[in-house]
Amino acid sequence: MKHETIAAAAPSRAAGAGVWRTNLRDYGLLASLLVIMAFFEFLTSGVLLAPVNITNLILQNSYIVIMALGMLLIIVGGNIDLSVGSIVGFVGAIAATLMVDYKMPWVPVVGLSLLLGALIGAAQGWFVAYARIPAFIVTLGGMLIFRGLTGNILLGQFVGPFPKEFQSISSGFIPDFLSPLTSTFGDVALFGQNFRWTSMLIGVAGAALLLFTSARRWRREKEHTMETEPFPLFVGKNAIFAILIVGFSYLLSSYRGLPNVLITMGALILLYMFVTTRMTIGRRIYALGGNRLAAQLSGIRTERLIWATFVNMGLLAGLAGLIVAARLNSATPSAGNSFELDVIAACFIGGASASGGVGKVMGVVIGAFVMGVMNNGMSILGIGIYWQYVVKGLVLLAAVYVDISQKNQG
Repeated sequence: MKHETIAAAAPSRAAGAGVWRTNLRDYGLLASLLVIMAFFEFLTSGVLLAPVNITNLILQNSYIVIMALGMLLIIVGGNIDLSVGSIVGFVGAIAATLMVDYKMPWVPVVGLSLLLGALIGAAQGWFVAYARIPAFIVTLGGMLIFRGLTGNILLGQFVGPFPKEFQSISSGFIPDFLSPLTSTFGDVALFGQNFRWTSMLIGVAGAALLLFTSARRWRREKEHTMETEPFPLFVGKNAIFAILIVGFSYLLSSYRGLPNVLITMGALILLYMFVTTRMTIGRRIYALGGNRLAAQLSGIRTERLIWATFVNMGLLAGLAGLIVAARLNSATPSAGNSFELDVIAACFIGGASASGGVGKVMGVVIGAFVMGVMNNGMSILGIGIYWQYVVKGLVLLAAVYVDISQKNQG
C-alpha cells in the first residue's frame, strides 16, 4: 500500500514540477527585463529611470508595441509582414499631405488614414491568403512599393507642421483634474507642486483592477479543476506587476503625467489580451498556426482568417503612422525605416514561435520594452548605432535559439 501511494504521488509531483517549469519560463522574460533595467540604471547613474526618460521611453516605443500586437497575430498564424515600416511612412505622408496641402481637418484625416492602412493590409492579405503567394514575398514587395511611394509623395522633403490637436495624439498628456485638491503641509506640497494626481490615481486603479481580475480568474480556474499556476508564483507575479504599475505611475505623475499614447497603448493591450484568450477568433488563429491542415479539417476558414490578420496589421500600422507623424510634427521620407525589424524582434524575444501557433500578448509587450530599454540605455551611454545593431541581433538570435531548444527538449 505504501509503495502504491508513493507511485501515485510521483506523477502528481512530476505534473506540479512541470507547471512550475512552464510558468517560470513564461515569466522569465519579465525577470530579464527587470535585470536589464537595473543594469542600465546602474550604468547610467540613475538616468534611465528618471521621470523624463521614462516618459521618453514610452513615447519612443509606443508605436512599436502597437504594431507588435498586430505582428503577433501574423506570426502566430504562421506568416510574416515585412512592410509595416513602409506603411508607417506612407500613411504618415498621406495624412500630412491632406492636412498641410489640402487643409483637411485632422479628425477625418485620422479616419481616412486608418482606413488606408486597413485597405493596404487587405490587399496584401488577399495575395497571401487567396493567391497563395508566400507572405515573405508579398510583404517584401509591399515594403519596396510603399517606401517608394512615400518618397515620391514627399519629394524628399519634410511636410508639416500639424495642428496642436493632432500632435496631442502622441505628445499630449492626461489633464490633471485633481490639481486644485493637492494636499499641502505649510509651504511644501505633497509629492511636489507639479505632481499629477489624476495620473497617479489612474495608475493605482489599474493596479487594483489587475489584482482583482487576476484573483477572480485564478479562483474560477481552480474551482473548475483547471490547471493553474502555483499560488506562490501567482501572488508573486501579480505583486510585481502591481508594484511596477504603481511605481511607473508615480514616476510619470511626478513629471507631466500619463501620456495620451500610453492610454491608447494600454487599451489595445487589454483588447488583444481578450481577443487572444477569450474569443473564438483568437483560438482559431492559434489553431491555424499550430496546424493549418487540422484547422481546415475542423471547419475553420483559414483563408479568411489569414486575410483578417493582415487587415488588422495594416490598421495598426496606419495608427502607428499617425502616432509617428504626430510625434515628429512632420512627415519625413525616412519615417518607419527599420521599424519592421524592431517589431518582429519584439515578437520573437517575447516568446512568439517562428513556426507559428505560440505567443502571448504580454510576452510581446515585454519583448518590445526589452528592445526599447536596450536602445535607450545604449544611447544614453553613447554606444554607436552600429554596435547597437550588433547587440540587438545577438539578443534576437538568443531568443530564437531558446525557443528552438525548448521545442527540441519537449
